[in-house]
Amino acid sequence: MSPHGSLNLGYGTNGLTDLRLDDALALLADLGYDGVGLTLDHMHLDPLAPGLAARTRQVAARLGELGLQVTVETGARYVLDPRRKHGPSLLDLDAAGRAARTGLLIQAVKVAADLGAHAVHCFSGVTPAGAPSDTAWKLLEESLTPVLAAAADVGIPLAVEPEPGHLLATLADFHLLRGRLGDPEPLGLTLDIGHCQCLEPAPPADCVRDAAPWLRHVQIEDMRRGVHEHLPFGDGEIDFPPVLQALAATGYQGLTVVELPRHSHAGPELARASLEFLRAKGAPAC
Repeated sequence: MSPHGSLNLGYGTNGLTDLRLDDALALLADLGYDGVGLTLDHMHLDPLAPGLAARTRQVAARLGELGLQVTVETGARYVLDPRRKHGPSLLDLDAAGRAARTGLLIQAVKVAADLGAHAVHCFSGVTPAGAPSDTAWKLLEESLTPVLAAAADVGIPLAVEPEPGHLLATLADFHLLRGRLGDPEPLGLTLDIGHCQCLEPAPPADCVRDAAPWLRHVQIEDMRRGVHEHLPFGDGEIDFPPVLQALAATGYQGLTVVELPRHSHAGPELARASLEFLRAKGAPAC
């Protein structure tokens, strides 16, 4: 066990979409997870369906009963547009589309506040075809500004994730956004360990150390260099003990959430195996 700290391990509901939310939460608590990365989607706390406040209160009560912490994730593929993956985005050239995504994120902030979540996760989206880079960055700034204001109002950080193929793809891009926005206090970072392996120049453990001051949410899975494919632990190239030691040493107190969104067909078994893997590789327990 690390002498520096402990890790709160969670599992993402985007990898348990074949389960009802209550069943998914009970499974994770029974397996021994500390928390859950809750993706707001049509099958799990639908952010667009009627009665959201009442449904959120029920989920909050259930999380309390089970002793689970939570981070709210917003990576649902088709929650806003049934025909366009992750559309519309914060970079949409259509103002109404951008407003819809901003509105969803503000709703997620409200849900997070009601759940007592650590953070709200989001990402930039893909640069529209033909849009100049500076135009895309300006659209991102404008779209995020009201979300950051909402996050500041409730005291919950907005944790932006560098995503391969998106405008904001790397840690350097995150720092570029921080600078353009004037380093607002609510703006934090979601660090995906697999993404570090995929495209960052530094090893994942070094990325953790470099990102430590801004860490508000962590996602973890295996991955190979140059291939953006979320893999079960052991199927990729990541050396996990140094990564887990680096995370523990930062003193990070949020959730480290297993992110396997394309493996729901085997979700319950992978949730079990993932926790066993991380503990065997030295993840210090709380």
